[in-house]
Amino acid sequence: MKQLTRAEESVMQVLWKLEQALLMEIVDNMPEPKPHKNTVATILKILTDKEFVRVEVLGRIHEYHPLVTKEDYSAASLKGMAQGYFEGSYKNIVSFMVEDNKLSVEDLELLLNQLKGK
Repeated sequence: MKQLTRAEESVMQVLWKLEQALLMEIVDNMPEPKPHKNTVATILKILTDKEFVRVEVLGRIHEYHPLVTKEDYSAASLKGMAQGYFEGSYKNIVSFMVEDNKLSVEDLELLLNQLKGK
């Protein structure tokens, strides 16, 4: 799966949240400072070319729909991070987060309980 730039990912976050949206709905839901609508339109064109977004033309209005789910993109991104920075090991990611104090013992216990529940 292709990687997204920060700007592309920011637009996708809004589109994932809204599930489908018109250009101005996307702009209105962007974090401050909001980008210009032309900037968002350009990013949406790029996302369409990358096959992350589908455009439905309704007369003169374009409605945008995500083609890639947030879950699928997150999984692919995490897999790429594991391969690129942690020798392909998710265990190394968790170890890194614990050592960097980003993941507490309580968080680890919750994860273990979730895994045992499956």
